[in-house]
Amino acid sequence: MAQGRGSAATRCLALGGLLAVCLLLLGAADAATHRVDWSFNADSWSRGKNFRAGDIIEFNYDPSMHNVVPVDAGGYYGCSSNGRAYGSGSDRITLGPGTNYFICSINGHCGMGMKMAVNAN
Repeated sequence: MAQGRGSAATRCLALGGLLAVCLLLLGAADAATHRVDWSFNADSWSRGKNFRAGDIIEFNYDPSMHNVVPVDAGGYYGCSSNGRAYGSGSDRITLGPGTNYFICSINGHCGMGMKMAVNAN
């Protein structure tokens, strides 16, 4: 085998890696940012809107009064959380595919309706 020349498999892997990076960059460029005023009526905000996996939800709220916690369906319906609570007042969370659930875990706010389900296609 000649020195200084890569094998066809090596060139193929390099080309595949470059293609993957390009596709990731194109996907990131297509992501939309949706701003929501995180409040007791947030669930109605998401209705009728189209979301895609990779889109970003920016939650805006008073951090001395609220937080944002991504949860599963059980946490959404049962208003319970055991995951990371965001509390900056301007949190950006990237949507995964399927239904994404969010609640406020402070002082029973979820039970009063401060929760949101977002379906990302």
